[in-house]
Amino acid sequence: MPNPWLLALKVIPWGDVIEHAPKVLQAARKLVDRQREQRQASAEPAATPAPQDAPPAPVPLEQLQARLDLAHGRIDSLLQAQDQLTQTVAELAEQNARLVSAVQLLRLRTRMLLAAVAVGAIALIALGWR
Repeated sequence: MPNPWLLALKVIPWGDVIEHAPKVLQAARKLVDRQREQRQASAEPAATPAPQDAPPAPVPLEQLQARLDLAHGRIDSLLQAQDQLTQTVAELAEQNARLVSAVQLLRLRTRMLLAAVAVGAIALIALGWR
């Protein structure tokens, strides 16, 4: 029974992976930069006027403060999760780029080894015919 990892390695279009790895890495870096910019922009308070149509029913100040604290906690946890995800994507893109360079090196070594084997076989055949 063939090893599923070897089968997966044969099925993967390595040429496409190698070709697109720099683009993936660049896109991941842009994503991280964009997330940083959005965080800095969201840190600045935005002044949005409230609609003045009909006044809402009064809500106790303690309840509003509790809801606001809860919302701030949720926003902070979402920002942390988003930062972790963007860092993970960036790390995966960098690992992918390193993997692609290693695959390229292995391909080159394989070609050199095949050429050396071919030269050796030709030499053996030439010496065997004498």
